Amino acid sequence: MSQAIHHTEVDGIPTLFAYATGPMRAGLVFRVGVADETLAGAGITHLVEHLALHRQGLADYHFNGATKAAFTHFHVEGAEHEVVAYLHGVCASLLDLPMERLETEKEILRTEEARREPGQLPLWRYGAQGYGLTSYPEWGVRQLRPEDVRRWAGTWFTRENAVLWVAGERLPAGLSLRLAGGQRRPMPQVTSALPAAPAYFSDGKGGVLLDAVVTDTTAARMYAGVLERELSRSLRQEGGYSYTAASDHTSRRDGFATVTAFADALPAKQDAVLGGFIDVLAGLQAGRIAQGDLEAVRGRGDATLTASDAAVRRLPGAAEDLLAHRPPRALDELRAELWATTPQEVHAVALEAAGTALLQVPSGHSADWAGYTAAPTSSSYAVTGKRFAAGGKGKTALVVGGEGVSLTAGGEAATVLYRECAALLSFPDGGRRLIGTDGLCVEVEPGAYGVDAHTMATIDAAVPPGAVVHLPPRQRRPERAAQEDEGRDSGSAAQRGATVTRRTGGQTAILVIFGTLAGLWSLLALMYTVFGFSDPETGIGGWVALTVFLWCVGGLLAWPAIRVLRGTRRG
Repeated sequence: MSQAIHHTEVDGIPTLFAYATGPMRAGLVFRVGVADETLAGAGITHLVEHLALHRQGLADYHFNGATKAAFTHFHVEGAEHEVVAYLHGVCASLLDLPMERLETEKEILRTEEARREPGQLPLWRYGAQGYGLTSYPEWGVRQLRPEDVRRWAGTWFTRENAVLWVAGERLPAGLSLRLAGGQRRPMPQVTSALPAAPAYFSDGKGGVLLDAVVTDTTAARMYAGVLERELSRSLRQEGGYSYTAASDHTSRRDGFATVTAFADALPAKQDAVLGGFIDVLAGLQAGRIAQGDLEAVRGRGDATLTASDAAVRRLPGAAEDLLAHRPPRALDELRAELWATTPQEVHAVALEAAGTALLQVPSGHSADWAGYTAAPTSSSYAVTGKRFAAGGKGKTALVVGGEGVSLTAGGEAATVLYRECAALLSFPDGGRRLIGTDGLCVEVEPGAYGVDAHTMATIDAAVPPGAVVHLPPRQRRPERAAQEDEGRDSGSAAQRGATVTRRTGGQTAILVIFGTLAGLWSLLALMYTVFGFSDPETGIGGWVALTVFLWCVGGLLAWPAIRVLRGTRRG
């Protein structure tokens, strides 16, 4: 039985084939993903994937699609004729997407998004662009037009930008893949929102997460395995601090890979888990790599590479490699590297990971004591322009200038330049949220800062039209909109100030006047309730009616004061 991956072509599309018995498996992979989009257009690739699969309907065989950061997969498992029918159908739909289904699929995507919890590490590392977009909601879906979706499909889902893989006893008979012509697309540009590394940021979740970018080698895969064993031994077996301690190696297909690691923690154990986590990293950086761990990882890797279905399992990744201009490597070559990797090479990966590490620590914790730099939550400067103080006074202010907007407070500033605005979220109540490509955002709430209509129009006109996203009414008050953002959790005083509404002078007057009147009237109602019952002239019926009237008037007087109190409570 062959364990090799064979190269061929089907209708001009590079094809990878591996021999396998049982149901046939196949996949059509395109070099397009979330990282190729913009924040304002986020979700368009996912929408194309859904539309391309709609005409498949309900089938007895298994099929699905997946949109990743840089690749989109369509895969199927079934009888030979079912695989052929599926691939024909996907290609036909990509040439003629079912636009009558557009709005329905948009709703399905929003439903899918509601239960998805994207990780925050990508946006802190890459910003609100490229690979960082995997952390953000699919804001662009709502306003996509049929022509936008067709243009995207015609540009990215093309014959030259695809690779087919098949696992079976032979290539399926009668297979034809009709796709539009195009060009092979380069890998997404790698951006950075970290001015220095290693870095850390604080998040409300209880665990500790690590993200490091390293050269994509066999030694890097082994480092991820050794790291997992060390974390499990230290934090679970010995310390009893964590239930889950795990790590992973994910190739970015551009010569680099991401090593991620995670350890969970109860609130009372967060200090111990953070300290133990960093101690494990420091030990590996010092070269303390147990030979037993290295051999265990090596043995597990070899078992994967010598399994009967090893070639089949590698097909989707090999297709991605081919699309990224990286010829797939033979299993024998990978095994030889696995057994030749030394502890010194794994130690070198540990040092490389230390230089690019990004750590997510529990809320209220830091890692500066271990040499990690706090990831920026504010800008290094503020624009000059017209200043709007919160509530007409105070230290928090919005500055609107000719090149961008800034929110300043306590000596810090969050700035978004118009030319670097990844998205402007526009709400029907007049609120705006500008998100910079570095992931920082500025809330512009006219009611909170007294921004006039002309200035708001100036902001709208200054942002490139393609970056504007019109969203439906917010479910929560405008002053809490920043908390709804699934992007960067701001730690800057300037940004925190945007979530607090201060009372204006008029609101304070309403509170005092109506609060006093309501208090006096309620006192009168209370006195009559207690002493008016014995009045023989009114009788029991008159007493009840007048009591109800007095308390109702008291409630009406209190209502304006209550509204002011509710409207100025911290969000």
